[in-house]
Amino acid sequence: MVTDKPGYEHLIQFLTEHLALFEKAGTATSDGKTLGVIIEERIAEQIIQLCTQHTELETIHRSQIIREVDGIMYDFQEVLASVLNRPATEEQIELINEVALLIKNLFDNAIAHLMD
Repeated sequence: MVTDKPGYEHLIQFLTEHLALFEKAGTATSDGKTLGVIIEERIAEQIIQLCTQHTELETIHRSQIIREVDGIMYDFQEVLASVLNRPATEEQIELINEVALLIKNLFDNAIAHLMD
């Protein structure tokens, strides 16, 4: 659906290009959530919103989305393995939010093509 498309490759490249942001030390947010937790939360929020907005999706499509999100999480954990347990900074959270929105956008576009 999305993980085999050029847009996803660009997203992984974008994340890789911003690795320095994750590797540098900074001031953690007051809640002390780790990068791994923030990534999971933000992507989950966007996928829940996606499924809520696209009520026309059949169960098979929702299952496919969930499988792909699992793959996306695996890819992100591979790219960010060395920093996932560090407390997140505001800058990192902003980038994670942007990436989560881009993931949702990739799925929105795939669903639009699917429903044509």
